[in-house]
Amino acid sequence: MAQKKGAYTVETVHKAFEILEFLAEDRTDATLKSIASKFDLTQNKTFRLLATLCESGLVEQDKASGSFSLGINSFALAQKLVGNSNIISIAHPVIVQLAKKHDEAVYMTIIKGDDVLFLDMADCDQQIKAEPLIGKSFPYFTNAAGKVMKALESAEVIEWLKNKKYGKSHNIPNSDSLASELLEIRSNGGIAIDTGGLGEGLISVAVAVKDYAGHVIGAITMHGPSFRLMRDRIEKEIIPSLLEAAELASQRFGYMPA
Repeated sequence: MAQKKGAYTVETVHKAFEILEFLAEDRTDATLKSIASKFDLTQNKTFRLLATLCESGLVEQDKASGSFSLGINSFALAQKLVGNSNIISIAHPVIVQLAKKHDEAVYMTIIKGDDVLFLDMADCDQQIKAEPLIGKSFPYFTNAAGKVMKALESAEVIEWLKNKKYGKSHNIPNSDSLASELLEIRSNGGIAIDTGGLGEGLISVAVAVKDYAGHVIGAITMHGPSFRLMRDRIEKEIIPSLLEAAELASQRFGYMPA
């Protein structure tokens, strides 16, 4: 039995998803006429739906047969979804143990272009804590996770910042200062500490996670109020734990240090 559609749903979007699901069955008879018939649509409306999906790369048409199939962007999207799911499933037990050990919020983050996505979270039991960041994105230069991932990802970013070819176009307040900070992170073993970037009185500490090829695929970040994340505690307790956790997570992703 079909599910009742909500009051705020868009019928055209529903049809587009139904067509994508239909094409995902690897059909050879997915012509304009057959798709229109299958979903009880006019050929004109079906053509416009398919043209939109083709323009986005989610669907493509074989010129010889006229049959439609899933496009390359559908597979790329699926890979991204699977990739993020794997990151969560592999890294989650690691960040849970960190959160329990230190009773502070811990996140698994990934970088998307110039933004950091807080992908997964293990919360703490503290009465006073920062607002949850899970599912939120921030410019990489505003937080420790973004800085550590960019610093280890490529030296080109630092060179661009030095030459001021990158900072102005990306709304970076002080590219010289950021370049120096990223260089320091690269030289100190990939540890980043940020104060106030994600809110007044808040500190985040981050270390990178790598995959089997040695590529940075994310960062583990501890985030909390500055009155608990004091320098002595960060240096003696938190950084060693984060490094150990990042090493364990990286090993689970197949990373083997040289």
